[in-house]
Amino acid sequence: MMQRSITPKKRQRINTTSSSVNATIDPGFNHRDTTAVSTSLPRRNSFLSPILGGFNDVSTADVLLRLFLEDSDASSSTEDFSDEVQVYLHSSVLCKAKYFSTLLSDRWCKDDRNTVMKLNLGVSLTTGSLRSHLIVLQLLYADDLSSEIVSVSFAVSILHVAVKLLFEDCVKQCLRFLEAVPWNEEEEELIVNLMPILSEDESNELLARVISSRSDSCEQMLHNLLISAKQNHPNVAPVKAFVARLLREFSSRESARRVLENAFLMSLKVVKGSLEEYSSPDFRGDHNETEAIQRLNLHTALTNGKHLMWILERMIELRVADVAVKEWSEQASFAADLQRAFQDDAWRNIVPGLPTVVLKCTSKLASAVVSGSILVSRQVRMKLVKDWLPVLIVCKDNASPVLPSHKHALHSPMSLYLELEETFLRIISTLPMDDAQELLQQCLSFSTRDSEDCPHLITAFNTWFRRATRPPLPTLFS
Repeated sequence: MMQRSITPKKRQRINTTSSSVNATIDPGFNHRDTTAVSTSLPRRNSFLSPILGGFNDVSTADVLLRLFLEDSDASSSTEDFSDEVQVYLHSSVLCKAKYFSTLLSDRWCKDDRNTVMKLNLGVSLTTGSLRSHLIVLQLLYADDLSSEIVSVSFAVSILHVAVKLLFEDCVKQCLRFLEAVPWNEEEEELIVNLMPILSEDESNELLARVISSRSDSCEQMLHNLLISAKQNHPNVAPVKAFVARLLREFSSRESARRVLENAFLMSLKVVKGSLEEYSSPDFRGDHNETEAIQRLNLHTALTNGKHLMWILERMIELRVADVAVKEWSEQASFAADLQRAFQDDAWRNIVPGLPTVVLKCTSKLASAVVSGSILVSRQVRMKLVKDWLPVLIVCKDNASPVLPSHKHALHSPMSLYLELEETFLRIISTLPMDDAQELLQQCLSFSTRDSEDCPHLITAFNTWFRRATRPPLPTLFS
C-alpha cells in the first residue's frame, strides 16, 4: 500500500475552511469484484442510488471517497444520516473539480486501472453539510448544470462546497442563476454571507444588487421621491401617502431630516420668488403679457405652497421641523409681500385658496410649537408671531365669508383664522411680559362684533393682567 498526502490547490481571493484529505491507493482492492455499496446512509436517501456507469456505481468506479464530519460536537440531527458516508466515484469525472484534479494528478503516471484510490474528505458544517457535498459530487456527473440549479435555496446550499472543491462550472452556474433571479430577505442574507469566499470578479454582480456605490444613495432616493410626489400625478394623493409612509418607516431619521429640510427650503424659495415677482411686477411690456405673467406667478406660488404644506406635515410628523420653524420666523420680507398681495383683489379670481395654504403652513408650525413637539427659543417664538400676525389680520379682513355649500364649516377660512388666533395667543403667553404686551396690543382685531365673540382674546388679556399685578416674589438672596 502506498500513502501520500497532497495539499489541494487553493482558490484565488477566497478564504475557505480547510478540510482533512487523505488519499490511499490500495492495489489489493479490486472494485470490479465488489457488489455492495459501502455507505452509512439510510435507504430512504434515494439520491445516493447507484447510476450504471455513473455516480456511486461500484462496478465501474475507481475512487472510493469517504466523507466525514470534522466537527466533533456537530449533531447528527442536522443530517439525514450519521456522521460519515462513503461513495464510489470516477476519477475522470472528479477531475472536473480542480481540487480533485490536483489530488489525482500523480495517478495518471501509473497503471492503476485495477485499483481503487481511497480518499477521505473532512466536512466542516461551516462550509456545507454532508448532503450538500454529496449533491455537488452528483453534479459532477451532470451534462447540463443549468437544468439542475433551479432555485435560490439550492444554489446557496451548494455554492460554498463548489467553491471549496474548485468546481468552476458549478460556481459559475450558481452565480449566474443567483444574479438573474429575485431573492427574499432570508435568501439575501445567506448570499451576502457567502461573499467573502468569492473572488472579486465573481462577487461584483451580486454585490451591486445589495450595496450601493454611493454613500448618499438613500437620501438621493428620498429626494427623488419627494420630487415625484410634487408632480401632477393622476392620483397624487395615493402617491403622497405612499411616500409619507416610506419616510415614517425609514430607519435613519437624520437622513430624512436632511432630505425634508432641503425640500422645504427649495419649495419655500420658489413660493417666495413667485410672490416677490407678483408684488413687484415689471410693467414695461405688453399689458396682456404682464397680466399673464402675474397669473402664472400666483399659480406657481399656490402649487408650490401646497407642496410646502405637505412637506411641513411630514417634518412635524417626524419631529424634525425645528429648522423649518426657525426659517419661517425669519420671513419678514415674504410676509410683507403676502400682505401687499392679499390687499389687492386680483388674487381672488386667480388663486382664492392661496391665503388658506399660507396660513395653514403657519398654523401647523405654530401648533407644533405650542404642543411642545418642536422646541424653539424665545426669540424664534417672538418673531414667528410678530411677522405672521399681520398676515393673519390682512387675510381675515379681506377674505370673503361666503363658502361653497359642499364644504364643511370646520374647513372654512374663518375656522382656520380662529385656530391660528388661539395658537398665536398661546405662544404669546410663553413670552416675557414686555414682549407679550407689545404683541397683545396688535391682537385687538381678533375681536369681532362684541366681547362675547372672542373668549380666547379675553383669556389672553386676563392672563397678562393677572401676571402684571402679581406681587414681586422674594429673591433667593433677599
